[in-house]
Amino acid sequence: MAGRMKVNVIVLLAVSLALSAGAPTTCAQDLDGLMKVRPGRMRAVTSTDPSFTGNSDRIKYVTPGETKVLADIKGPGVIRHIWLTFNEARPNWLEAGGSAAPNEIVLRMYWDDAAEPAVEAPIGDFFGAGFGRRLEIQSVPVQVEGGDGYNCYWAMPFFKRGLITVTNEGAKNVRSFYYHIDYTEEDSLPAETAYFCAQYNQAFPEKLGQDYLIADVQGQGHYVGTVMSVRSRSPFWFGEGDVRFCIDGETRPSIQGTGTEDYFLMAWGLNQTSFPYYGCNYMSSDYEDLGTEYCLYRWHIADPVRFRKSLRFEIEHTGWITGDETESGKTEGHVEREDDIATVAFWYQVGRPRRFTKLPPLAERILPNLDIVIEGQALLPTAKHSPGLLELQKGYDWTGQGQVLFRPASDDSVLEVEFNVEQEQYRGLMLRMTCGPEYGVYRIFLDGKNIRQPEDYMAGEKIEDYDFYARSIEVKDHYLGSFKLTPGKHTLRFECVGRNPFSKGRHLGVDSVRLRERWDRKRKLLSSLPSAAEERRPESAIDTWSRTADRRS
Repeated sequence: MAGRMKVNVIVLLAVSLALSAGAPTTCAQDLDGLMKVRPGRMRAVTSTDPSFTGNSDRIKYVTPGETKVLADIKGPGVIRHIWLTFNEARPNWLEAGGSAAPNEIVLRMYWDDAAEPAVEAPIGDFFGAGFGRRLEIQSVPVQVEGGDGYNCYWAMPFFKRGLITVTNEGAKNVRSFYYHIDYTEEDSLPAETAYFCAQYNQAFPEKLGQDYLIADVQGQGHYVGTVMSVRSRSPFWFGEGDVRFCIDGETRPSIQGTGTEDYFLMAWGLNQTSFPYYGCNYMSSDYEDLGTEYCLYRWHIADPVRFRKSLRFEIEHTGWITGDETESGKTEGHVEREDDIATVAFWYQVGRPRRFTKLPPLAERILPNLDIVIEGQALLPTAKHSPGLLELQKGYDWTGQGQVLFRPASDDSVLEVEFNVEQEQYRGLMLRMTCGPEYGVYRIFLDGKNIRQPEDYMAGEKIEDYDFYARSIEVKDHYLGSFKLTPGKHTLRFECVGRNPFSKGRHLGVDSVRLRERWDRKRKLLSSLPSAAEERRPESAIDTWSRTADRRS
């Protein structure tokens, strides 16, 4: 609760400061607009029981392959607000086997009997959370409470007809889908009224020598927002790529950015945060790690990118990479990367939009599996441990048949598990571990040698111990480094070295051991000025601590 209260305070403070400074914010404009009573009649389309007597106020199931119509509204009108929710994907009391995930449910919107949708995206990505995640977001046009109360306030006008559908492309039912769509009936709309549009795109992975395409729009309008989700497929920082807007047929961009985190209005790396117009609402681990996932958003509401004929919006995919993927053998700060990326572009345009890409089928929208996986049930028979309880715990987000859960009986507890490597390959060693309120701090050894977290290349220091405490249960990947493991048996040893002051125990939960595929490439430095990249390196936690300590001394 404390963390959520902190974010709420930050958002409220940001809005309050903008208002006090006299900035033309959306909030101020909305409040000023209430002084004038306008024509039009407010209506709503909801999932409630049409008889108003029962409690059948939801779509109980959207079965695999089924499309449901949420709204089919006669115009002219403007959709003002959409609220919806549905059962989570993990097993729960509503569905013992779980339900369809947010990336398996496709949201489409059609304006004025168009054959092609003006809006087409997985429902999670549309609401700011990629890769099937359910995330909280606190922004002006999109707000998701607790990761499951989905709201959007984009104005969506139509002259004759507004049609909204959801399609379940997953193998499981969508369970308990509730919705409430508010709209105004209008007497008329100006002829130049622009349609609301949104289009999903992805590259798993990005293509070498080719900037990633976010939007390619034909017509007149303005660009209003970006949602971006990234999974790093090389260690270290992905985000040195500049954004490039080519407007009205330009071959050279008239708007070029200074870095990925700069476009998303942050600096010196990313921090998990949510503001009215921008945010990073998910960051799975440190930027140095292999496999770090990010979810980002940026709304161009106060600063729309206007175009008369066309708009092409791309971003480079450059960043820092460790020496095992560079020609120099050193960590370099300006090289081309190949990460997994998914985006949703948001814009308004006059006239029907031309789709610049097709929505990939579900199988292609799932992040590719890069791991050789040794599940918990395969680790359990070889496990050795100090006094305590050891079991295979099923459920939650654990893969396979569940996690190996160790409840130690003493402070100096030890757990050892074995896994086999079939052939020698250079791979990233990942542990999918559970963090929670009762979990401890452990030191990890591979074949008798201490495994440390990847070094912080900025500070030159290393952190030896892994703190598995979290306020609520989380299953997270931990990158231990990359190795060429010889074929045969290998041993992982976990030694308890204490617990977080907030933890109630010293539990240890091992979901799986994963050997992550690495790129077999030696990449060239794109710039002859590595000092420039060094100047813009992302800050590490140690950098931040050092600056704070210097200011206080």
